[in-house]
Amino acid sequence: QVQLVESGGGSVQAGGSLRLSCAVSRYTRSNNLLAWFRQPPGKEREGVAAIYTGDSTTVYADSVKGRFTISQDNAKNTVYLQMNSLKPEDTALYYCAAHSLGGNWYLGNFVYWGQGTQVTVSS
Repeated sequence: QVQLVESGGGSVQAGGSLRLSCAVSRYTRSNNLLAWFRQPPGKEREGVAAIYTGDSTTVYADSVKGRFTISQDNAKNTVYLQMNSLKPEDTALYYCAAHSLGGNWYLGNFVYWGQGTQVTVSS
């Protein structure tokens, strides 16, 4: 059973930084995707960033470009999301996901999901 466990969420003031981690277990890596999504209060889930497991190519939502960085540590089976210059609108429950079934990654067509970690940014 593949498991994804997120950590690193918390409360921070606007302009601050957080680093989220997602420990991925029992997942056989191929050239597929690991990704971060978020769901703000009262809104739909949205894609934040994704990374290809094979060559570490990254893609980002426009709303986080230049502020967030996704990375992976294959030795630790962990994917990270470094979030800088946080804004109140970044407040959301953040999820990591593994193994896209195709289509645009930000649509969320992934097989495996974590339980989420809360990020709250105050102004």
